[in-house]
Amino acid sequence: MIDTRLDTLRNWLKALQPKWQLDLDTLAPASADASFRRYFRIESKNPDFGTLIVMDAPPQHEPLDAFIQVDFLLLAAGLNVPKILEQNAADGFLLLNDLGNETYLMALNEHSANALYQDATVALIKMQLASQPDVLPNYDRALLQRELDLFPEWYLHKHLGIELNTQQQAQLKQSFELIIENNLAQAKVYVHRDYHSRNLMVTSVNNPGVLDFQDAVYGPITYDAASLWRDAYIAWPEERVIDWVVKFWEQGRKAGLPMPEDFGHFYRDFEWMGIQRHLKVLGIFARLFHRDGKDGYLKDIPLVLEYAIATANRYIELKPLARILESTRITHSQ
Repeated sequence: MIDTRLDTLRNWLKALQPKWQLDLDTLAPASADASFRRYFRIESKNPDFGTLIVMDAPPQHEPLDAFIQVDFLLLAAGLNVPKILEQNAADGFLLLNDLGNETYLMALNEHSANALYQDATVALIKMQLASQPDVLPNYDRALLQRELDLFPEWYLHKHLGIELNTQQQAQLKQSFELIIENNLAQAKVYVHRDYHSRNLMVTSVNNPGVLDFQDAVYGPITYDAASLWRDAYIAWPEERVIDWVVKFWEQGRKAGLPMPEDFGHFYRDFEWMGIQRHLKVLGIFARLFHRDGKDGYLKDIPLVLEYAIATANRYIELKPLARILESTRITHSQ
């Protein structure tokens, strides 16, 4: 299949070649995305530039406006995000500095985790302290509901072929309402929405490098913490998670973030935000497979499901949801 976008991209880079001393022969895939975006790495013959990253975001699917807006917001907040060196919004191309190729997921282990997560905590607090209303889209009831609806539509129905009976449908609806009520009651800050080990890069200066922030919104203060420590791609013992969340809560309060005075209250919010995200992610991973033909996320479903079951079982109001989730575990094993 002819890749006409790649030809257009090469022509754009050719025009930039004198300024950035690009070695066009070194253009190579850097990574793919769960969306329509893709990334390339290219070398510069000027050692001051080193390697650079090229983003290809088809405008009809992935307009660059949000990425550019959030990039500038996070840069101003002191986060280590890619600097936009050149842009071609009409064709959907950006030239960015390179934050390296070592993700947190690659680097996290028993010995490195405390230091890496502390750096991620500092960066998260910086972002949240910069928060202002009416800058980013609101993480409102409608968006929270649309995300939760991905769970019955794509995970239960499409992926597992499960049809809930009338009682289960009512229980699921009631569980969703309780979850959304909790989420909306939390203090609001800037929310990255995918602040986890695949989108954080290990960097020698101002660690971590932060990627994939174009879907950022203004919403619940625990959301990014739930993304980080109830990560779909790496799991930790509960006592370590609690310890990291305590440190985030303590440091956030000290910095002036609007966190509850009681840690138990904050941790409950963390868990209820987490279960909203888990249900959404189950739906998204199923949709990526059935709609987009991407099967790489199916292997991550069991961990996300176990997170959701464990959390739902800890709260009596969510016990009916736990039963529904447990029934899907049985279906998976058949």
